[in-house]
Amino acid sequence: MLCRRPAIPDGATAAAKDKPGVVTCDACPVLCRIREGRTGACDRYGNVGGVLTRMDPFVVTQRAGRDGDLVPFQGKDWDGSLIPGAETFVTGIGSGTTYPDYKPAPFIVASDHEGVDMVTVVSEGIFSYCGLKVKIDTDRYIGPETAPVRVEGEQVGHVTTAEYGSQMLSLGGVRHLTGGSKREGVVTCDMMLRLSNGEAIDFTIDSGERLTLQAGRAPVIGGRHEERMRVGCGSATIGIFAQQWFGHTDEVIVVDDHITGVLTEHQAGRFLDMQPAGIRVRGRKSTPGRYFQVAEPGSGWGGTDVTDPLSIIDTINPKVAWPGERLLMVSTTGEDAEYFILDDDLRPQKAPMPAELSVVVDRIGENCEPALATVAFMAGAGGSLRAGVTENPVRLTRSVRSALTRVTAGGAPVYVWPGGGITIMVDVTTMPENSFGYVPTPAIVAPIEFTLRLDDYAALGGHMDAVRQVGEIVDADRLRVEKWHDRAPWPGAPLHGLTEDG
Repeated sequence: MLCRRPAIPDGATAAAKDKPGVVTCDACPVLCRIREGRTGACDRYGNVGGVLTRMDPFVVTQRAGRDGDLVPFQGKDWDGSLIPGAETFVTGIGSGTTYPDYKPAPFIVASDHEGVDMVTVVSEGIFSYCGLKVKIDTDRYIGPETAPVRVEGEQVGHVTTAEYGSQMLSLGGVRHLTGGSKREGVVTCDMMLRLSNGEAIDFTIDSGERLTLQAGRAPVIGGRHEERMRVGCGSATIGIFAQQWFGHTDEVIVVDDHITGVLTEHQAGRFLDMQPAGIRVRGRKSTPGRYFQVAEPGSGWGGTDVTDPLSIIDTINPKVAWPGERLLMVSTTGEDAEYFILDDDLRPQKAPMPAELSVVVDRIGENCEPALATVAFMAGAGGSLRAGVTENPVRLTRSVRSALTRVTAGGAPVYVWPGGGITIMVDVTTMPENSFGYVPTPAIVAPIEFTLRLDDYAALGGHMDAVRQVGEIVDADRLRVEKWHDRAPWPGAPLHGLTEDG
């Protein structure tokens, strides 16, 4: 079987030996004692015939051969096994761990890429220092910045700074996993595991909304499915559509929580030589046609608490405005829009929207991208994990920094943060299904792979005695083969690296 270990680790004392039929799992600090036919607390390792065994499939990915021959990955006759002639990349999913970190990584696999000898070192990292960054495409208010985010009443993160058209959450992290109560750590770990593996999770935010989030799906905010990400702020919307509104209305106000735009005051309106309309909105004027704080944040128009758009109008100047003046008010997604005509007393009266304006409002919606929740797993791959790659861990860090070593997670490309250490971030939807596990310390288990030229691996002091050829893994009886999705660079290809001057 794949990833079998002896019942007693090398160097164990007689006192550590178990009763007949019981093995001690040394894959994490919990040291579960497992009876025959059972699994440990994490369900990742079990006792199979008195041998500690990794229970989940070991995942490799393949793509069509370099000669261009088609490989029937999706054909009805393909049974999911390795295809001869297809390039193979060994992921860390199901591979096992380096813990307790005195030994080489579970798999150090040599392969060939277009005549270049490569090696990929794979492991399942046990990450206490890890978290999730969640991008929620919406303008709607979800809660105050730094507000606690909770699952089952336990704080698992906080609201962080908003980005353009998106609200952001920071979830997990070592302080919630290990720095609070035992229940807080357990709930946080379970949330991170399920959200990373593509499940939907319910959240509440103090002084904010209820959320249901699932990676790659539309967020649900206060029971409402979001459909659109805004086309831009109010000012940007003015700039994009000013010329299309010109001649069909006398004023446009684009309601937005951040920057509300007023067409005739805006530079775009001045460029079109539009007549001033005399309608002043509430809030703090930034630059001409751009206003901050026209209303409080909320789930109404443009991420404000506005349900009646006329409520943001402060004054209408009788020396400038005129009866019959046409006013369009619209949100940054086009989901909310109303058309008014000023009466003889210069009061806006709701009127049917002209077809020419309806077309532009619809075009705002057309230019809004679908709202999604994006989940990025972030972890520090430092410390003792690197000892499974090389006897001199700092050389691995330098190799990554010099672009000699490619870092992936389940074969998916990661972003490596600048600065010290190897801090990675990866979109969980680019990884194979069920890439993540856990240990009840609590911590998240995630795949990580380091790929580099074989000669570079030898130069950084790699575990050369542990290198195996990729063909040696084909008989593993818990192997799962997946088709490479081609949405990213082939993870087994070499990086070019930096020159000494670079």
